[in-house]
Amino acid sequence: MEALWKDLSTRQQEGKLDRNEEKSFKKLVKTLCHLGQNPRHNSLASHEIDDLTRKYGFKVFQSYLENNTPSAGRMFWAYGPDKGDITVLAIEPHPEDQKRGTYQRIKLSSLPSAKTQKKRTDDKKGN
Repeated sequence: MEALWKDLSTRQQEGKLDRNEEKSFKKLVKTLCHLGQNPRHNSLASHEIDDLTRKYGFKVFQSYLENNTPSAGRMFWAYGPDKGDITVLAIEPHPEDQKRGTYQRIKLSSLPSAKTQKKRTDDKKGN
């Protein structure tokens, strides 16, 4: 996800995004702003995805990038790794709700290790 963000933001600053990419980038920035300020913002329609929570072993949420469009974009995210953090795990078109097992095809990035856990380990070693 970090590589995607760096690519899009760099090309946006350089004016190298095509029309569709520019439109998607604006939706992504707006969604990230809402998510950072209030993950329960009503325009995000954030909700836990039980299938993904069971599959990955931690709570996975889905928020809207857009709505009422074919294959509307969705952002999958989780709280963590540290308290107050939110990690974006994937951006995908909306899965077709009518089909069984639709969330099984979603591949998420891994949740990074907690910074505080690493700091505690380093502190114990005297680093």
